[in-house]
Order: sequence, then structure tokens, then C-alpha cells
Amino acid sequence: MGNQETETLTSQNSPAMSVVIVADCYETIRKTMQHLRAQDVSDRLEIIIVTQSSETLGLDGGEAADFLAVRVLEVEAILPLSIAAAAGVRRASAPVIVLAESHSYPGAGWARALIEAHQQPWVAVGPVIGNANPDSIISWASLFLDYGGCVEPARGGAVDYLPGHNTSYKREAILQYDSRLESMMDSEILLHWDMRSKGHRLLLEQKAKTYHLNVTLVSSWLAERFCTGRRFATTRARAWSPLRRLLYAGGAPLIPVVRLRRVLLDIRRSTRGHELLPRIVPALIGGLGASALGEMIGYAFGAGAAVERLAKMELHKVHHVTEWDRRGLDALLPRAAGLAARETDRVRSVEQA
Repeated sequence: MGNQETETLTSQNSPAMSVVIVADCYETIRKTMQHLRAQDVSDRLEIIIVTQSSETLGLDGGEAADFLAVRVLEVEAILPLSIAAAAGVRRASAPVIVLAESHSYPGAGWARALIEAHQQPWVAVGPVIGNANPDSIISWASLFLDYGGCVEPARGGAVDYLPGHNTSYKREAILQYDSRLESMMDSEILLHWDMRSKGHRLLLEQKAKTYHLNVTLVSSWLAERFCTGRRFATTRARAWSPLRRLLYAGGAPLIPVVRLRRVLLDIRRSTRGHELLPRIVPALIGGLGASALGEMIGYAFGAGAAVERLAKMELHKVHHVTEWDRRGLDALLPRAAGLAARETDRVRSVEQA
């Protein structure tokens, strides 16, 4: 079965932004969809849900009515997620395309801020990343390892990379990758590096914020770190010679030393150093060690089952957090506006100091 658009709910107006999200069933993405419905420009959004079967998706028509359009795109397989997401990107019709996740919940004003930022010549615009489960030190370690200088309360502005799986792109720019799109979206930092090498500019938009849920069960967390490292190395080294791959595999043990310094700088710049240091350091070291091991294996032997295993965790991240974290998610939507306001005040006070 090839790609097939099986359902369209739409009006005649053109969307300002297309939101691409992958799902096995609607319940998997319901919370994200609730946050999208709460956007003040939801009626200007086209939602592209990529799934294997529209029949088993179980789309909630009542919730879909709040958007300009909801399209369900059937594909042969949703794993790996990068292939499914790329299919959604190709089907999107708006001039701006943003990627969304089942475990990342846009805050108030997110959509409007991204749309307005794309009125300028930025090729990609990303949101500041908030923490959807901030009570866990492992959650904070994951957030900073994955998103670095993009973590709240980031100042925003021109940057070298943006949050993977949460960034918006000008449609004409991202579609230029054509047959390379799937591989580039495997590890989006490589896409951002490539865009920068071509002279394009990336913007971290302070007015846009999404709350990211992070793995907190220790066994799942170490597996996630390992698979993330292995996937990154495999994608990065796809066109390398065997000798170069071997050299990078041999240098992998040095990665934790280099990255730990960078992450600690990101934490201090975020103004959260007094909250998180030094108790976050052991978690960072453990996560970096697992990631470096994954990179070493990836450079030497390829991805193995890491991509599929990581994709399953990404799709159902809520299954890999503590019960305390799951209960906290129920209050996230009503708290999001207040949290965003407090973070804005916090950044202003830092800038004035």
C-alpha cells in the first residue's frame, strides 16, 4: 500500500501552518491535540496525522472541528518515525510546516509565534523547550542532553541548531531535500547543520514554547540514551569510509568529557544552575556514558534495532515515566499559560540584572 490520504475535514481557506504528527491511534496524541486546539490560531492550522490505518486511528471528529483542516495520511508503516514524518511533510500544503510529537505539548501562543516568525527570512524556527515533568532530575538531564541551549528560559535569537522533532520549516526549503529528507530527519541536528552550511539562518523563538515529556524510569532512560547515540552515529556516518567510522568509534569514549562541559554551560546559561547543580551531574554522566557507548557501536556496526526501539519509545514515552509524572500531566494544560508567563518574567529579570 502506498501513501494514501483517507480523510479530509477542511474549509476553503488556505492554512497558515501545517502540523505533522505521527500516531498509531488517536489516544496516543490526544493530549498534544488538546494543546493544539487551545492555540488562539487553531482555525489557521492544518493537521496532518500520519498513521497506518484511518480505521484503527479512531479520530475524534469533535476535536478535529477546531482546526481549519485535519488530514489523515495512511502509510505502509509508521516506524521508523522519520519516514512517516517525511511523508506528512510532503503532503502538507501550508507555507510553514512544523513537526509535533505525542509527548510534546505546545504552550499558549506557540502557533502564532512560529507563524509570525516565518514572516522573516528564517528557514527554520524552533520553540523554547519547557519541561513537562520537572520533578525528576533524570527528566532535567534528558532535557539538557537532548536540547541544550534551547531549554527554558532560553533567550532566543539566531542559533546553530534547533529542537529536533519540534521545529518549523519553510515548506519550499525543506522540500528541497527531496530523496534525502527521510535520512535528514532521522537526526535533525544534521539537517540543521546542513542548512547552516548552505548559508540559511535558524531562529529560536522565545515567544513559542512547548512542554516536552522526558523518560524518567531508569532502565528506559539508559536504553533511550544508548539508542539515541547509536542512531545519531549511524545517520552521521552513512556516507563515511570504513576507516573514518573506525576512527570515530575509537574516539567515542572522549565524547562524555566534551559534551559534559557543554551541557553544564547550557545549564548555567539557563539560570537553573542553582536548582540543578551539582545533583544533576551523576545523571548527566550516566546518560552521556550510555550515549557514547551507543555512538561507538553505531559507528562500528550501524543502527541494529536501535532506530525501531527508539521510535517505539518516542511514540509512547508516557509508558516510560513514573506514575507521579503521569499524574502531573493531567494538570499541564491549565498550567501552561501561567508557566509561560512566569518564565517570561524570569527571563526579563535575568536580562535586567
